[in-house]
Amino acid sequence: MGSLENFSVANERGKELQRSIPRAVSARYDPKTRRVEIQLSTNLHVSFSPRDAQGLEKARPSQLQEIEISPSGFGIHFPKLDADLYLPAILQGFLGSRKWMASRLGHAGGKSRSVAKKRASRANGKLGGRPRKIGRGGL
Repeated sequence: MGSLENFSVANERGKELQRSIPRAVSARYDPKTRRVEIQLSTNLHVSFSPRDAQGLEKARPSQLQEIEISPSGFGIHFPKLDADLYLPAILQGFLGSRKWMASRLGHAGGKSRSVAKKRASRANGKLGGRPRKIGRGGL
């Protein structure tokens, strides 16, 4: 009987979630703006670039044309890519897993051209730069 009780608790949680968080009413890909657009139950529209979403970053426009919304309204599914996004996470600004988001931030940080990074690079150069790699044909 424990599973019936768990089922009831899960249903109550789901109902509370639906009352407190907007749900997706419609979703489409706009080829002109190259953005995925989601209309919420609150009549708010949210859009994002597929390049910024895990599983969509290398998608072609033709793969983004078909979008399905889960019955709860919290899931967005792209059948041609077999990719899923969770709407509450999108609303919090997360378009992928923590690991994926961290790798994207690290990649962007590595391309940074800040004044501090330039100073550090110059200081490192004055010290002789990076040590040479020792390997085949090396020192």
